[in-house]
Amino acid sequence: MAISYDNSTIDNDGDSDAMLSEINTTPLVDVMLVLLIIFLITVPVINTSVVVRLPKQANQLQQTQANTLLISVDAVGSIYWLDSRLSNLQALHERMRLAAAQLPQPEVHIRGDARADFDAVARVLQAAQAAGITRVGFVTEPPKAP
Repeated sequence: MAISYDNSTIDNDGDSDAMLSEINTTPLVDVMLVLLIIFLITVPVINTSVVVRLPKQANQLQQTQANTLLISVDAVGSIYWLDSRLSNLQALHERMRLAAAQLPQPEVHIRGDARADFDAVARVLQAAQAAGITRVGFVTEPPKAP
């Protein structure tokens, strides 16, 4: 293919001064791949699989950090670290101690079922306090509008 340029014909095969008329899509593909990786990393943080009925309470919205620890307490008082059920309280204390040693120290968000006894939630709070974790919050659902 030849292109007319300044009253002369330039061949695309051999001359380095040839005009390039194709769109370079490599940067677009790179950006799309980076966005795909970001979404793949953040989606598991947003979704949780432990089914709990959260208390209805007005609260302030807060962005979840990447290192936030999500602890769930179901209706029968079982404690879950992220999505895995903890077999005993010693496992909870050990994991809290390891989390407290991280820098920066992660926040602990407790998802307590509205039907759960306060005793199970209090055990999680006590474990966080014993480990030295300073930032603990409760996850709730906003009440229905009247």
